[in-house]
Amino acid sequence: MIRIQQVKLSIDHNEEDLYIKAAEALKVKKEEIKSLSVFRKSIDARKKEEILFIYALDVELDREIKIPKRNNNISVVKPFVYEVEATGEKPLNSRPVIVGCGPAGLFCALLLAEKGYNPIILERGKKVKERVKDIDKFWRDGALNLRSNIQFGEGGAGTFSDGKLNTLIKDRSKRGKKVLEEFVEAGAPSEITYINKPHIGTDLLRGCLVNIRKKIIELGGTFRFEECLTDINVKNGNIYRIVTESDIIETDVLVLAIGHSARDTFEMLNGKLELKAKPFAMGVRIEHPQQMISEAQYGSMAGNPKLGPADYKFVHKCKNGRSCYTFCMCPGGVVTASSSEKGGVVTNGMSFHDRDLENANAAVVVSIDPEDFGGRDNPIAGIDFQRKFEQKAFEIAGGNYHAPVQLFKDFKEKKVSTSYGEIYPTYRPGASFANLWECLPDYVCESLAEGITAFGKWLDNFDRDDALLTGVETRTSSPLRITRDDDLQSSIKGIYPCGEGSGYAGGIMSASIDGLKIAEQIIKTYKPMKK
Repeated sequence: MIRIQQVKLSIDHNEEDLYIKAAEALKVKKEEIKSLSVFRKSIDARKKEEILFIYALDVELDREIKIPKRNNNISVVKPFVYEVEATGEKPLNSRPVIVGCGPAGLFCALLLAEKGYNPIILERGKKVKERVKDIDKFWRDGALNLRSNIQFGEGGAGTFSDGKLNTLIKDRSKRGKKVLEEFVEAGAPSEITYINKPHIGTDLLRGCLVNIRKKIIELGGTFRFEECLTDINVKNGNIYRIVTESDIIETDVLVLAIGHSARDTFEMLNGKLELKAKPFAMGVRIEHPQQMISEAQYGSMAGNPKLGPADYKFVHKCKNGRSCYTFCMCPGGVVTASSSEKGGVVTNGMSFHDRDLENANAAVVVSIDPEDFGGRDNPIAGIDFQRKFEQKAFEIAGGNYHAPVQLFKDFKEKKVSTSYGEIYPTYRPGASFANLWECLPDYVCESLAEGITAFGKWLDNFDRDDALLTGVETRTSSPLRITRDDDLQSSIKGIYPCGEGSGYAGGIMSASIDGLKIAEQIIKTYKPMKK
């Protein structure tokens, strides 16, 4: 197969143009192209008067041709094949257990099931269909279900997000391709395998999760929802049994894919496993009109259906030495109430597949180091640090899970807003005007004011007076890491820390990849289970 990179076409091109460009690059007739597929597609909007699509194309020809050595944009590539062999020799005395049904746990379970290891998946929350009802009730009435919410349940926190599937990690093993193809098989649009910034959207993602669960069950896996890990039992430095609220389960392999909000589980594990505090970030959600963002990025081409709604990503180094950056940008989406504990307000962002709602939102957050919360002496101190500001946000907004909001102009002046401008909050169950300086550290607020102002120099009107800030965004990543050694096990043998909660991922894609990585290690170590 021949890959052609840097194929540039105007936004009004058609499929025929791809064949013409490929034939020109290879100096062959269009009719000699046996097959053509898109490997990568991205948008180049640096010149708003001439926005282009940039393609990488995979082409098969009816005959062999000589590839020019001096053309770095043309190369011969091998078709993608993700294949892992079960080469482990150590016998399993009982079925492996995976705690957590987010992306890391799901993809770990999927590969283990495919290879005959019959995993058991424990999830404290509910199946996605029931979970949606509980979350809708919280958003409507402020009735928080502590076991079924945006943080807990099938698919993890990513179920109620934009469903982004891009990642910054290097993926030489091609695990990411495996993840994308599994999502497509489960019902996601095929374009996620080649567009530069793939996303599914919360609406389509929910159906994909159900189909992946069904596949795992068909392959021998077992799901146990509404069952929470409460203890682990160790003998001679090895895991041999776990305890849940309703059962005792024998196992010699335990995968901890528990998510960044499993605070009670972290507290239980502290002192049993080696935990270390790690940096995370904290801040607010910012909302703008999506039309404003698209016009700033695409100019007169904003609104073109081939381009879709525009996004952004910014980083600013503040005078105080901290980084202020945007995170989890949701075009045409909403700010979500994402609490998982009584008396705390937590925000996140969510978009549907079409990203067609009025507001754009993103987290604007500031780096937090272990020194800020005493993490050098206490590995779980970051949990109390997050909780402190979530509870303050709850209090200043009225104590009813409404979120505190403030216009950017008033935020800079530390003044409580009295009316909205052109932007209204999307957060439910409601929003209350408050001074966000009362529910965030001063150094975070100072950095936010400086950072948002700087972002306004890169995207017109980003720092507009009525840009709406909603607090607080505290769950950007886990505040700790469960350490693991070269064979990916914790300080207790047989326990495999995995995914975002354990400190090894940051989003759906990287968590899914880490789940596959853990499963591969188990497959290399242990024999499959007998049927």
